[in-house]
Amino acid sequence: MTCKLSLATLQEAAATAAIPTYDPKSLSAGIVHFGVGNFHRAHQAIYLDDLFNAGQDHNWAIIGAGVLPSDAAMREKLAAQNFLTTVVEQDNNRTAARVTAPMIDILPVGDAKAIIAKLADPSIRIVSMTITEGGYFIDASGKFNPGHPAIVADGQHPDEPKTVFGLIVAGLKARSAAGLQPFTVMSCDNIPHNGGVTKAAVVGTAKLSDPAFADWIATNVAFPNGMVDRITPATGAREIDLLKEVFDIEDNWPVYCEEFKQWVLEDNFPAGRPALEKVGVTFVPDVTPYEHMKIRILNGGHAAIAYPAALMDVHFVHEAMEEPLIRAYLAKLENEEIIPVIPPVPNTVLADYFKLIERRFSNPKIADTIPRLAQDGSNRQPKFILPSTADRLRRKEDVVGLALVSALWCRYFAGTTDSGKDIVFNDASADRLHAAALKAKNDPNAFLVFDDIFGNVAKSDLFRRRFAHALKTLWEKGTRATLQLYLDNKLAE
Repeated sequence: MTCKLSLATLQEAAATAAIPTYDPKSLSAGIVHFGVGNFHRAHQAIYLDDLFNAGQDHNWAIIGAGVLPSDAAMREKLAAQNFLTTVVEQDNNRTAARVTAPMIDILPVGDAKAIIAKLADPSIRIVSMTITEGGYFIDASGKFNPGHPAIVADGQHPDEPKTVFGLIVAGLKARSAAGLQPFTVMSCDNIPHNGGVTKAAVVGTAKLSDPAFADWIATNVAFPNGMVDRITPATGAREIDLLKEVFDIEDNWPVYCEEFKQWVLEDNFPAGRPALEKVGVTFVPDVTPYEHMKIRILNGGHAAIAYPAALMDVHFVHEAMEEPLIRAYLAKLENEEIIPVIPPVPNTVLADYFKLIERRFSNPKIADTIPRLAQDGSNRQPKFILPSTADRLRRKEDVVGLALVSALWCRYFAGTTDSGKDIVFNDASADRLHAAALKAKNDPNAFLVFDDIFGNVAKSDLFRRRFAHALKTLWEKGTRATLQLYLDNKLAE
């Protein structure tokens, strides 16, 4: 019989899944987390669940928060099951489910008064976030954009903030007024120097309404950088039904993920932190080498295969890795153009790390999708692909493969696959990208006009030539033939 997940049914769930060894009702909150989506519940929440299961730090539970309509839907679904989540970890030879309970509440979504009050609670010592790459209001150069309408609105109405950063500023101000130590602000998003990016956003938002307090934040609040890693697909009806069929558990929003996970953090938590090193988190003085490796090899690899796979009507990531042309193209791109510009990483052989990435991408149980990888390219390309391109150009090295990645993205935004099927876009900039991609069929430079995406890369004559030739070849010969030319070292001719 199917068990509908809740605190009351935990023992029933134990028939097919691991359940907490701690009493969720005994936990108290030490963290407010913005964005309690799948990645957070498969990553940060898992590490805390492991720690709580070990009998450690039960005063570091999570209270969720959010500002988007999707956050409200998540709150409703999770509240109905006492904020429990079933996480299914899948490797090629293993599938296991566990019920996790480190989250004890989610604040009313968009309720600034309630959120600020909780941020001002002395028990809250860390405010963390997974708000996606596009949630930081940054441009192609990685700089915070204080002119964004949402940020301008928070600057004009600092007591009624609508953004995550406006709420953090208000929470810090309330703590300062009460004489309380500031909480640490910790980003868990896939952005280079995510702590620095978050600091720029918080300080930049504060500066619009109170420059003196912005300076106080810059001096007194910690923003540790971190590298996070776990492949976590979106949840749909398939995953919900599969959980019922295989594990007899009814969960409103379960999470399926790979078995592998990694978290590297700079140890900068003046207000204290849970003992995460006891459950596998690596604390380092400087996370930069690790984040370069992960963001460029893994996230860059995802971005690289997304568009040729989409144009070839491939739906799942593991199916893309089963396609010899795509697998070989990814290996050539990584080994010849991406990995050579990544600085050394302590105790890591980059070629071996890429082999691990290939194996992870090839895991059929994850059922990660190409549409998920292809979404939000206007935010992902400037963070995952174009920094490698810029580094090679600065070193006066060729960018045949990386320019091909950009050309594939442009060809994708023309709106049809090679077989003529319509492409459904999922990108805040879809309209302008689609219009530019259609123009680029005859004038490739029409797609390179977006300074907020391409930055200085588009000013390189070499990049523009390589991009134009790759795009022309894609239109004339198709994706398969273009990939083969690249593999034969003939695409630059």
